[in-house]
Amino acid sequence: MAGRPVTCLSVIGFSLICLKMVASAKTAPQIPTIDQAYSKISNSITVEWATVPGATSYLLTAKDGNTVIETMVANSPGTVTGLKAATLYQITVRSISAAGRSQASPPKQAKTVLAAPILEVSSPSPDSILVQWEAVYMAMGFSVSIMRANGLGRIWKENTTNTSLTFSSLDAGTLYTIKAYAWNANGTPGDDSTCNQRTSPRAPANIQVSFDSGALKASVSWAPTEGAFNYTVMALSDSSKLSCSTTISSCTIFSLQCGTEYLISVLASNDAGSSRSASAVTLKTVACAPGRVTIQEDHPGHLSVAWSSVELGDYYVAFVKSDDGLEVHCNTSLTQCNFLSECGFTYFISVFAYNKAGQSPLGDVFNYTTAPCCPSDINPVLVSSDRVEIVWSPVRGAELYETKAVDGFNVVECNDTAPACTLSSLECDTEYNITVYSFSEVRGSNLSCTSRFITTAPCSPEIKNVSKDAFSVINVRWRPTNDDATYTVTAQGGAGLYRCSSAGESCALGGLPCGSVFSVSAVAETRAGRSPPSYSVPLETVPCCPAGLTVSQVTQSVINVSWTVGTGAQTYMTVLESHTGQSKCHTHQNHCLLGCIICGINYTVALKAISATGLTADCAYQSYSSSACCPLGVKLYRLGPNGIRIHWQASRGSTNYSTDLHGSKGIFTCAPSAGLSFCDVTEIPCGDVYTVMVSPVAETGLKLTFCPKKIYSVTCSGSTLGMVIYRGKRNAE
Repeated sequence: MAGRPVTCLSVIGFSLICLKMVASAKTAPQIPTIDQAYSKISNSITVEWATVPGATSYLLTAKDGNTVIETMVANSPGTVTGLKAATLYQITVRSISAAGRSQASPPKQAKTVLAAPILEVSSPSPDSILVQWEAVYMAMGFSVSIMRANGLGRIWKENTTNTSLTFSSLDAGTLYTIKAYAWNANGTPGDDSTCNQRTSPRAPANIQVSFDSGALKASVSWAPTEGAFNYTVMALSDSSKLSCSTTISSCTIFSLQCGTEYLISVLASNDAGSSRSASAVTLKTVACAPGRVTIQEDHPGHLSVAWSSVELGDYYVAFVKSDDGLEVHCNTSLTQCNFLSECGFTYFISVFAYNKAGQSPLGDVFNYTTAPCCPSDINPVLVSSDRVEIVWSPVRGAELYETKAVDGFNVVECNDTAPACTLSSLECDTEYNITVYSFSEVRGSNLSCTSRFITTAPCSPEIKNVSKDAFSVINVRWRPTNDDATYTVTAQGGAGLYRCSSAGESCALGGLPCGSVFSVSAVAETRAGRSPPSYSVPLETVPCCPAGLTVSQVTQSVINVSWTVGTGAQTYMTVLESHTGQSKCHTHQNHCLLGCIICGINYTVALKAISATGLTADCAYQSYSSSACCPLGVKLYRLGPNGIRIHWQASRGSTNYSTDLHGSKGIFTCAPSAGLSFCDVTEIPCGDVYTVMVSPVAETGLKLTFCPKKIYSVTCSGSTLGMVIYRGKRNAE
């Protein structure tokens, strides 16, 4: 800042040189004459002079030692600013026109007035204002006045040589205007300072406190006080300090602490400060929720709830609510309550403390789960030799069921969330002590559950052998493996179902049909149930004998034996036996040809039916006599013109014969008398060729047709006696 005037002077000097050079060519304006110079403001001096003709402007110069301050003005009066207060200056004026600048006027001295005091004001009390200032250079005294800012009321004015002054007996909360100035030794006043100051408000009265126990807040109200801009409510306790501020006459303090005694006070404030604290109001909040809550189930069905005492707690209420919605409570001045409980419930427990302020806040809600209930209706739905399936009704509080089956030293376990269990890998015909324990994750297993005894079904018997006695009765024997068991043997096949039962080690199956295949198994049965069937043993009865047997002579040395099909038979063996020997035939068909038969012999015919596994049934024994032998030496002789005698050599034994002659003109038959070996045919036409066959006749009267046939020609010329011409032999048809 100090360098600016210097810079400004160098520029002005340059301008003057230029004016002088111009003046040599043109005439400069006249030099002004200062009429007066005076100061009304501490940083300026006002100069008055007579107007110079032709001057367009004037240059005012104020000089204090080495300091020069210039100001360009248009006309008189002009003011030089930027001066120091209470300082003597040499004042000159120059006139300026287009022709140049005049010489400086004769100087005139003028002194700036005193500076205005810098005020600091405050309101130390609701009815006073303190005005303070720093010393002012060259000041001999000070004048200070005060009045309401609205202009109403009186004006207080005080003179003093001090640098502070207090105005009292003022109105609280009222805005005042303060004016002050200093004067010098001549009594000339300096600049004045003006400021506004409000007195501080009075403390609010009629404080009312309303406490909300649920929200732990307090609503505070009071009578409004004059001139208060803001109000501050303070809540003080031994451990905390809370407050709220407002511009109205009520305020709410939040986040109060339970179990605490507060002193509530209200301060009014404005731009001057705050009121003094009035009498505080005492507030006791609700007690805190009881802590260290313990829950014990000393005996099933009895809950004990205990807690610690709390500050400001007059009495306590404990609430116990079960998860089915039922709630009970107890009211006590002690720190313990007892409640009845049931299995499988979760109880939600909360404890409140009470005093005149109300109920304590909700503390921790504790839950206690009692042991789950025990299943009481355990029912076996399936009992087998190695498995027991049991079911029961779901019980309250059970998340899992643990089932144990104990038979002394062995334990079988089953865990499931469903109210059912299948115990596997058990021993057959064994009594188990079965217990179902209910389990919850919170409380564990309820070990007070009762058990029941269940015996598994009997063990499967083992068939030792199956045999057949002389009367075709099937005997089945087994190895008994159970106590007090009844065994049932079953033979099942395509022919039906057959049973026998016994409490011992064997039983007999009778009436089984021939030619059948059976599967034989045995089961054991006790009061606990039935065992699985034993491994099956195959049983095959002998094949059935054919219902009929027929023997027929095919040729003199071959017979055909036929029969009906026998159930269960795969092959058959036919045996033809006599004193001369035996002939056999083994076939899978229902007939058989037997050769090398000797005619005229008695035979015994036997038939055996054989199954695929080799079982044989001796089916039939019957006698059979082979046919008589065919006669030999058959010849024809003429007996006159129309007669023929047939002659043969009879076979051994007494046999009847029959003779047949077949020609184109007819068939002619004759039978010899008993014991004879010829017979005669009369009235046979000559001139024809005849086929002649002499056959033995069986006892049944059946003629055999397998004897040889011979062809003879009977001519009509020649002797009436003699042989007939033999034409050849014809196979039997």
